[in-house]
Amino acid sequence: MTEEFIEIHWTSGSLEEAQEVARKLVKSRDVACAQITPAIESVYIWEDHLETAHESKVVFKTHESKFDAVKEVIQKECSYDVPEITKVAISGGNKEYLDWIRKTITKS
Repeated sequence: MTEEFIEIHWTSGSLEEAQEVARKLVKSRDVACAQITPAIESVYIWEDHLETAHESKVVFKTHESKFDAVKEVIQKECSYDVPEITKVAISGGNKEYLDWIRKTITKS
């Protein structure tokens, strides 16, 4: 496993949905952790209308090799037709923390 750690950002339609998906992905060890911001307000255009929604933001920490599996679970479990699922490379950081991510997602 090369050292290509990522954060996956996802916006959920509800706190309960965010918690359920986060627990599933941590339990399966596809992600080392999930950080949930319970309440955000999003303003966006959807089908040519200005919308405002109260959502929850989730940031997952994992390895690049797990991205497709995480994306698949989110798409299957979330309530949105077009969920936000983005990834950001972790280009450095606390070695001990990155070691913990690696150990957590590779443990059987």
